[in-house]
Amino acid sequence: MHLRLNDEQKMVQKTIRKFVEKELIPLENEVLRNEREGRPSLSAEQMEELQLKAKEAGFWGINTPSEYGGADLGQLMLAIVLMEVSKTFVPFDFGGSADNILYYGNDAQKEKYLIPTINGDKKSCFAMTEPGAGSDTRNIQMTAVKDGNEWVLNGEKTFITGGNEADFVMAIAVTDKETHQKTGSGGVTCFIVDRSMGWKSEYIHTMGEWGPASLVFDNVRVPEENILGEVHGGYQLGLEWIGFARWVVGATAVGASERLLQMAIDYSKERETFGKPISERQAIQWQIADSAVEIEAAKWLVLNATFTLDEGEDNRHLASMAKLYGSNMGNRVIDRVLQIHGGMGYTKELPIERWYREARLWRIYDGTDEIQRLIISRNLLKGNVKIGQYI
Repeated sequence: MHLRLNDEQKMVQKTIRKFVEKELIPLENEVLRNEREGRPSLSAEQMEELQLKAKEAGFWGINTPSEYGGADLGQLMLAIVLMEVSKTFVPFDFGGSADNILYYGNDAQKEKYLIPTINGDKKSCFAMTEPGAGSDTRNIQMTAVKDGNEWVLNGEKTFITGGNEADFVMAIAVTDKETHQKTGSGGVTCFIVDRSMGWKSEYIHTMGEWGPASLVFDNVRVPEENILGEVHGGYQLGLEWIGFARWVVGATAVGASERLLQMAIDYSKERETFGKPISERQAIQWQIADSAVEIEAAKWLVLNATFTLDEGEDNRHLASMAKLYGSNMGNRVIDRVLQIHGGMGYTKELPIERWYREARLWRIYDGTDEIQRLIISRNLLKGNVKIGQYI
């Protein structure tokens, strides 16, 4: 049992950290200004330039299989990378990757959708959530009815990340209503639907900088060959997509919290009250100590979840734990950091309030706190997972 990064992993971590410090953090003031004025955080040209620099440094397709030209670093190293990148709120994607479920496509689908997505020629999104069906997937209403060699899709998806920019969507629709109502997990199919086939998107305004979309399908006709996986097999693909996303939220929270805690430590040494730096006040010291402990705990939950996935084992229970604890930890740490900064933390002059708004989303998307608790408790009560089985 080895609880430290090896030399190669340390080198990757160090290189990513330098990239973030040199290329991304200096852009924060510009990003804040653009967001306040209603402009995109970064221009397409800026993102392309940053991705080129990252690619030249060897970071392209970080988790993409080598057969597709990626670095294929594995899930644990992807978590390490995400923790470093999340130390800034500057939106950045290394490029060269695709949704995990796209790899289940057949050869023709890989040629038409997977490879162009990896190469950056196409953008995708995944759509399962509906106005009346978030955590309750049994209540999915969007239908797909067979008509000759096509399926006709009708319904609405909501809070879809990347839905406004996507060239195609992987949409979950009910193809066997009776089976779906009985089981909640059967009778749904995943379809690859090009925007040109007729679905429309509309921007949803949120309290943070996340700009999801509402997608409307009105008699959108999709050819048979655009079914991803098997007919009625879409629910498992949806679970796999969500399961991957859950530990990512935990990794994001760890990276942001580490940066913010350092900001609080630095500020506490500078800010004086009644003749002493507030770092000498026990009230501040305890907030710093509690935050450091919680960050480390969340980090190990994330690393355990990703290590388990790299080992080819089912990590869904651990991913739920990493998501639940990590997202709540992040909210607590950011709240403490804002409190330590006082009024300045509440202003838009510092990025703390921006992170504060973003962090509230972590407890909602990709499975709410309540759903994670349901999953974790159900696994334990049914005996699917034993206490202490992962060590």
